[in-house]
Amino acid sequence: MSFDVSSSAFSLEDIPVEFTGDGRNISPPLHWTPGPDGTKTYALIMDDPDGPSGIWVHWVAWNIRDLKLLKNVARKPQVDTDQGLVCQGVNSFERVGYDGPCPPVGTHRYFFKVYALDTELTLDPDATKRDLLQAMEGHVLTHGELMVTYSRARGLAGRFNKSKPQTRVT
Repeated sequence: MSFDVSSSAFSLEDIPVEFTGDGRNISPPLHWTPGPDGTKTYALIMDDPDGPSGIWVHWVAWNIRDLKLLKNVARKPQVDTDQGLVCQGVNSFERVGYDGPCPPVGTHRYFFKVYALDTELTLDPDATKRDLLQAMEGHVLTHGELMVTYSRARGLAGRFNKSKPQTRVT
C-alpha cells in the first residue's frame, strides 16, 4: 500500500525555476494523503538518481507530523511548524535543508519520497540520507513519491521567454 504525494506548484513535469538553483532555490509546497493506522510521523528524501557522480541528495527531513510541508521551509536543523518541530539533515551540497535542482547537463529526474513511520526519530542535526534510512529501518509503514524533471536549458529558456517584452503587430 502506498499513498499519493503531490504539490500545488507542479505535477509530473518540469519543476518550476523558482524551486531550483537557477531561481529562488526555495523548497516547494508538498502534501500527501494520510499514512495507515499507526503512523506517527513522516520522513522525506528528495534525490536525483541521474547525477554524474551517482545519486545526489537535495533534501532530507523527518519527524514531520502534518500531511504537508509549506513552501520555503527554512534551512535550519529544526523548523517550528503548527504541528511541532520538523528536523532537517544535510544534503549532498553539505548544507542543511533544501537545495533545488541545478543539473550540469541534460534533463534529470527528481524524486520526492515520503515515508509513513510508526515512530519519532532521534537523529543528529548533521544526519544524512544514509543516517535517515538506517534510522527508519523497521519503522516504515508505507511510502509515496512524486517524480518531476528539470533541465537547466529548458528552465532558463522558459524564464527568459516569460520576461521578454511582447511585441505587438498591428
